[in-house]
Amino acid sequence: MSTHHTHNGLHSEQGALTGEHPGRSTNPVIKVRDLAWLEFEKPELEGAEAFAHAFGFATSYKDVDELHLRGTRAGSPAVIIRKGARSRFTGPAFLAADDRDLPRLADHLGATVSALPENLGGLTVDTREPSGARVRVVSGCRQLTALPGQAPLIHNFGSNIVRKNRTQRPPREPAKVERLGHVVLQTTRYRETLDWYLENLGLIVSDFLYYDGQRAKGPTMSFIRCDRGSELTDHHTLAVTLGPRNRYVHSAYQVADLDSLATGGEFLKEAGYQRSWGIGRHIQGSQIFDYWRDDNGFLVEHFTDGDMFDNSLEPGWAPMTASGLAQWGPPASADFLGIRPGRESLAELRSMFSALRKSDNEFDMARLRGLLKVANS
Repeated sequence: MSTHHTHNGLHSEQGALTGEHPGRSTNPVIKVRDLAWLEFEKPELEGAEAFAHAFGFATSYKDVDELHLRGTRAGSPAVIIRKGARSRFTGPAFLAADDRDLPRLADHLGATVSALPENLGGLTVDTREPSGARVRVVSGCRQLTALPGQAPLIHNFGSNIVRKNRTQRPPREPAKVERLGHVVLQTTRYRETLDWYLENLGLIVSDFLYYDGQRAKGPTMSFIRCDRGSELTDHHTLAVTLGPRNRYVHSAYQVADLDSLATGGEFLKEAGYQRSWGIGRHIQGSQIFDYWRDDNGFLVEHFTDGDMFDNSLEPGWAPMTASGLAQWGPPASADFLGIRPGRESLAELRSMFSALRKSDNEFDMARLRGLLKVANS
């Protein structure tokens, strides 16, 4: 395998220094192909479904205890919500590249291959990564057929006129979700969790971020993609970041284009939902983004026009700053950064003191100073 060793003109201005994390395992147990779905629990499914439809999902299955939400592309559902006593993220499911990967992974982890419920079909290996999140690797699941999608608008660019004698009037309606793109997780054991995903699931790092002035201590966030060889895949399917507690940060769902993202946002705003941050364009991954809070306060993202990489690019390295989260758009909001006064920011503050008192995590005083510097950047 050949890799690009220069980052000028690629996705990052900097590559790794000698001795830094290579961003991939030399001999992973398996290589997953994609995220299959995300699983949540919520006390009430009606409100969850109402937000989901406003956000652009379709319902593929529903009973009194369970709700499956899908995008327009063929495949598995994107989100599964089960009725529970409280709202919580219960974990991601990854799609195995080959049915034979499940027994190989199960044998390596000391786990078992078991059947998924009838409404999903197929098999799963259920395990836990170092920060405690349940991870499923699945195969052979029932495939949903494609639904009608939202066609991207035809644009005139400069002197290249392709839309003649026609106006642009995109309807103000939910932006149809096409597919699940990625999930971001925070962990107190960042390096151990990162290596677990690389070594067991064969994921590879696209970009590392480090706290300004602390590069020698190692990265504190990684944007991680699937290794499909020469086949292009999303810049990141998973992102892992160091923090004072283990938690879900956000998940992202692809829509057709900027207009569907923007008009979908107007629809959500008129329906009374809260925009967290947007519209803008990220640096790592390059996606045009728009972040929203769902009916239970979970952060979810519409995105379009993201970077697609094969396995030849090595990781980029950059300092983590709030201003470095976007190329253009409004400044990152206090809500998005988790510093808006409220229940979540109080929980994060309490967890900082708790993490500093313990020795079984990577969140020490130096990391706290780095995190506070990010929030003020």
